[in-house]
Amino acid sequence: MAGGGMGRRDLLILGGATAAWPRVAAAQPSDRVRIIAVLMGFASTDPEANNRLKAFRDTLPELGWTEGGNVRIEVRWAGSDFEHGKDNAAELIGLAPDVIFCSPSTALDAVLSLTHKIPIVFVGVSDPVGGGFVTSLARPGGNITGFSSFDPPIAGKWVETLHTIAPRVERMAVLLRPETPISAPMERTAAAAGAVLGIAVSGAGVHNGDEIERAISNFASDPHGGLIVLPNPVTVTHRDLIVDLAAHYRLPAIYPFRYFPAMGGLASYGVDLIEQSRGAAIYVNRILRGQKPADLPVQAPTKFDLVINLKTAKALGLSPPSDLLASADEVIE
Repeated sequence: MAGGGMGRRDLLILGGATAAWPRVAAAQPSDRVRIIAVLMGFASTDPEANNRLKAFRDTLPELGWTEGGNVRIEVRWAGSDFEHGKDNAAELIGLAPDVIFCSPSTALDAVLSLTHKIPIVFVGVSDPVGGGFVTSLARPGGNITGFSSFDPPIAGKWVETLHTIAPRVERMAVLLRPETPISAPMERTAAAAGAVLGIAVSGAGVHNGDEIERAISNFASDPHGGLIVLPNPVTVTHRDLIVDLAAHYRLPAIYPFRYFPAMGGLASYGVDLIEQSRGAAIYVNRILRGQKPADLPVQAPTKFDLVINLKTAKALGLSPPSDLLASADEVIE
């Protein structure tokens, strides 16, 4: 969905979250000022993370919650450092918030290490069941619910799509953060998909910019390589570096979010986390009005957007098939 104002139809897109919407929206907040704690596992200067936070904040007034009126929002930025995130989570929990909104899994980890009582709504967490965050999508259990972003099978789609765009690629490196729970199953899925296509797929674990530079440089020393960039705070934080290195070494690469090709990356196939952040505001609203997180199913993505940067493809000497271009949600020229 495109950006802009959010109407009633947009607010009813959440599948299992929609049934009780009219009843819940009709309830009125109490006179007490509610506290929403927000923990973002990104730098405070990250424009994409700020866009997600803005989408969350902008949706709340449409649901009856006004900052400076009946709600107070406390935001902390944790970067990708777990210990820093844990310190920030402890500070937020000390405020006795009514609900916590967090993104991505590093922030969720930090919050869950300190509380299993305060309601939590998450966004941008891959495979929350496999990661051990919830019991199931339909019945998350405990004090937590939210919006999942990716499951392991998507890695096979990334391999197939990159192969379609760059058929001469014979080797693919999966750029990953080893500690992220979904990294290992995604790497296995990518390797299985690569084996079918005759492509050798290997993992490249990274934690910071220096390790990213070494990993890509070493991988690029042999020809016919391509990159699959997994979603995690490390790759997102260092996206400029990754896109620049891919261009420097002439490596075709596929990414999990649109903003990578928007800044010069080759292609992306993934979910819209800004829309999910709007959905998170709806879930926060429902919790503030009395519903329990355990009764709100975790929402899995139903739409994935394919974005291709045709200018970058041409610079790499690639000619994406016309049928793929026609099926793309966006072609950047």
